[in-house]
Amino acid sequence: MLDLLIQHASLPDGRTNVGVAVQDGLIKEVKEGLSAEQAPAREVVDAGGLLLSPPFVDAHFHMDATLSHGLPRVNQSGTLLEGIALWGELKPDLTQEAVMARALAYCEWAAAKGLLAIRTHVDTCDPRLLAVDALLEVKRRVAPWLELQLVAFPQDGVLRSSGAWELLQEALRRGVDVVGGIPHFERTQADGAASVRMLCELAAQQGKRVDMHCDESDDPMSRHIDVLTAETLRLGLQGRVTGSHLTSMHSMDNYHVSKLIALMAEAGVNVVANPLINITLQGRHDTYPKRRGMTRVPELLAAGVPVAFGHDCVMDPWYSLGSGDMLEVAHMGLHVAQMTGQAAMRQCFEAVTSTPAGILGLDHFGLRPGCEASFVLLQARDPVEALRLRAHRLKVYRRGQLLAHSEPVQTTLHLPGRESSTRFFWPEA
Repeated sequence: MLDLLIQHASLPDGRTNVGVAVQDGLIKEVKEGLSAEQAPAREVVDAGGLLLSPPFVDAHFHMDATLSHGLPRVNQSGTLLEGIALWGELKPDLTQEAVMARALAYCEWAAAKGLLAIRTHVDTCDPRLLAVDALLEVKRRVAPWLELQLVAFPQDGVLRSSGAWELLQEALRRGVDVVGGIPHFERTQADGAASVRMLCELAAQQGKRVDMHCDESDDPMSRHIDVLTAETLRLGLQGRVTGSHLTSMHSMDNYHVSKLIALMAEAGVNVVANPLINITLQGRHDTYPKRRGMTRVPELLAAGVPVAFGHDCVMDPWYSLGSGDMLEVAHMGLHVAQMTGQAAMRQCFEAVTSTPAGILGLDHFGLRPGCEASFVLLQARDPVEALRLRAHRLKVYRRGQLLAHSEPVQTTLHLPGRESSTRFFWPEA
């Protein structure tokens, strides 16, 4: 007898009336028409035609800063640079206990939203490496229900900040997973390029992935993604390197971008755009027309470059909003990128599910036999409807175990001249 059967489900690939059989925490079978009569199980969930999705995955986040909004003061300008300055003011007063408490609270938010894997950048420029130790402990605690991948992120510049190179290496020794960087924040373009080379060489030596904040700027001449792409090819890091943000590509001339995107595809470089934050922080020095900053998502996808969407920030010095909802991120992304065609909207859904899972190397995430039985039942019938509604999460499973559940959203109407009625609006019951 199976442990669990989800029957009468719709899947993101368009299949309907699908049964998903679960045994020992793994997906045993995915088959159209599979029902409890054919596959008896200890627990049977009737999806009623609603969408069963892989878990949401956030490929770019800052968990060491999350939920710290207002500490030590509010970012009055809302700008990137004031946010960085605020974080510098806050760091001396951080405690490991406070960082852990905020991060654990956010991980609970994430689980409730079906967000079961997060790649978080952690600042390594604090000589105490306090946030590194805090998030390594958080990673250990949440492992049964959330996959946390840490990036060693030299927030103040690996060359610009005294001791940052040694601190980053120590963070990796302590167990941080991925090599990060911020070349556009170094003192010069030359220093930025040098930082990319030395960080990629370090990753190659240690067999680690790379994820760099790259060209988070409106400056069309900020071109560290070019260097990152070249280093990926030189060092044989294809498929293991991610450029995050890449907002300068929004402002680059089209000829240069046409050459650059082809090279990125050749190098197997991944991209993470952060729609909520990119359109909030970029273009601040423009009058009108005002640039919105998000990188060239449709063009990258058309060239075969994997593009994921990240949340980046939630209630921290850079962004006072957010709730851990990756459908909100994708909903904003499709609008900013003007990806409103049916196929394009499905790509935006993939940008917060299957694509970031691939970027993080989570081969066990997916709705295929042999994958771990982690999935989300949404109150929507297909990915486009899920995006339109920022669909309610009905059930969240990790390795076949129920993590969270809620009742379907419904509304009782009391309209003048009409009888009161309780209805599920979208989709109808």
